[in-house]
Amino acid sequence: MIDNAVTSGARKEKACEEIGLSIRTLQRWQEGGEIIGDKRPIADRPQPPNKLTEEEQQAILAISNQEEYANLGPSQIVPMLADNGQYIASESSFYRVLKANNQLTHRGKEKPKGSRAKPRGYTATGPNQVWTWDISYCPSTVIGRFFYLYMIIDIFSRKIVGWEVHDSESGDYAAKLLERTLWAEKCVKQNVVLHSDNGSPMKCLTMQSKMLEMGVIGSRSRPGVSNDNPYSESLFRTVKYSHRWPSEGFKSLEDARTWVKDFANWYNNEHRHSRIKFVIPAQRHHGEDKAILAKRRELYKKAQKINPNRWSNGTRNWDEIGEVELNPENKKEAA
Repeated sequence: MIDNAVTSGARKEKACEEIGLSIRTLQRWQEGGEIIGDKRPIADRPQPPNKLTEEEQQAILAISNQEEYANLGPSQIVPMLADNGQYIASESSFYRVLKANNQLTHRGKEKPKGSRAKPRGYTATGPNQVWTWDISYCPSTVIGRFFYLYMIIDIFSRKIVGWEVHDSESGDYAAKLLERTLWAEKCVKQNVVLHSDNGSPMKCLTMQSKMLEMGVIGSRSRPGVSNDNPYSESLFRTVKYSHRWPSEGFKSLEDARTWVKDFANWYNNEHRHSRIKFVIPAQRHHGEDKAILAKRRELYKKAQKINPNRWSNGTRNWDEIGEVELNPENKKEAA
C-alpha cells in the first residue's frame, strides 16, 4: 500500500501516517526491498541486572499481606520496615510487584478516591418535572459578612421557580422555600425531581422530611463535582455577572432581597435565554415558545424567498428545543 501511494506521487511520510506507521517502523520491517516477519516476539531481551529475584518478590507479597501491613499502602509499609531495621525493596518496587499480582487495590477502610458513581440522569419533557437548586454567597458592604441566595430553577424552561435571601444557611429556610414553590407551581405530590449538591442544608433531616412530605424525589451531585449541577451553577454565574450586580456589596438584607426580586423578574419575563432558542423562560414554562418559534420560522422563510442569494445554507434553525437532560448517561456504541 505504501509503495502504491509513493508511486502515485504521495510522500512516504504522509502515506505512513494514513495507516498508522512511522517511517522507522517501515524501514525495520523491510529487508532488501522485501517485507520480513515481525521480530518483536522473538527479540532477545536480556533481563536487567537489578531485577528482583523470585524470592524477593515473594517476600514483598508476604510482608504486604501480613496483618500488621494488610491495610496499608507501600508508602506506609516501606518506612515502617526501615524503622524496624528491614529493607526488602524500594517503594516503587513494592507498587510494581503488588500491581503484577493484582493486589494494588485500596487497602484502607476509608472510601477510595473517585468511588462515587455518577448520579442518575433525569430527562425533563415539560415544566415542573426536574428542578435543581443551590445556595450562593452575596457579599455585603461589611467585610466578612455575607447574605445567602437560595434559588430553584426548572431545567426545562430555565425559569426561576423559587428564591429567597437570608443571613444564614439553614435547612429550615430551604424546606420552607421548597414548600412555597411547590404550592405556587401547583405540583405538590407530583414526583418532581429536586437535584442539589451535598451541602448541609441539602442533606439535613428537615429538608429530607419536607421532600418526603411533599412527594419530591431527591437527587444529589458527587462531592466536589460542580458539573453534576450545571443549571444552578450557570444561573448563579448569570446572576453575578449581570451588569446590575452591585460590585461593592449589599448594604442590608432588604437591599439584597429587593435586588434579587428585580433580577428574577427580569430573568423570567424579559431575558431571552440562549439555550432555549432565545425565548423568555416564562414563555417556555407556559408553552408559548412553540408559537413564537413557528412565527420566526415563517418570517425567515419569507425573507429567504425575497432574496434567496443571501441564504447559502438554509435559514436559521428555529425548531423547538425538545427534552432537556440532567447528567445524561454516556452513550457508547460498540466498535
